[in-house]
Amino acid sequence: MYKFGISKEFPCSYLPNKQERLLISVEPQLNTTEGYSWLMSQGFRRSGDQVYRPHCVNCTACQSIRLPVADYKPSKSQKRLLKKNQHLTIKISTQQQENYYLLYEKYINAIHHDGAMYPPSKEQYQSFLTCHLTQQHFIETWHNDTLVCVAVTDELPDALSAVYTFYHPDYKKSALGLYSILKQIEFCQQLNKEFLYLGYQIDECKKMNYKNRYFPYQILKDNQWHLVDK
Repeated sequence: MYKFGISKEFPCSYLPNKQERLLISVEPQLNTTEGYSWLMSQGFRRSGDQVYRPHCVNCTACQSIRLPVADYKPSKSQKRLLKKNQHLTIKISTQQQENYYLLYEKYINAIHHDGAMYPPSKEQYQSFLTCHLTQQHFIETWHNDTLVCVAVTDELPDALSAVYTFYHPDYKKSALGLYSILKQIEFCQQLNKEFLYLGYQIDECKKMNYKNRYFPYQILKDNQWHLVDK
């Protein structure tokens, strides 16, 4: 049996007039790639090296979602998005680069100025995205010589986890968040991983209700993964 901590309630980051509470991994023996992988399979996510899962009173809006990538079938709109952005170049780094923060800062200031991550700072950026639990990949999207998007991605033994994506506000119409998921699916397939974890699908939150557009997907309910297909 593992021990977990429970946070105090605090205002929910996603749903107005709701209180949020977290179940937090505190077991040192789970601070490994294998432990992190097991926690992900149980619906956890990470912020920095802290691994957590929503544990709210009378609310189950946050639903863990993952894609079995071998079975993924792109929709017509996803095919159009790939074609629309075919002029962009993808590069993958295993180290954070100095130019990431300025892009992150622009993204938060323009896109999430009403959220909990505003105002951005280098300290907040590092504490949120840096992870020592496993190998990280940074999927960069370039338009000629301009870095326009970074998708921070964790590697697990059988999966990748989409941690966070930030992009240049001038490229909002390019749907780079959705485009990055498509590129993470491709990367997952190249690495012969079974799943891509997308975090939490929150139907009632406009900014978080896009992750169930990739079929088929699995949703975690009552501690069991359930397959959803068209």
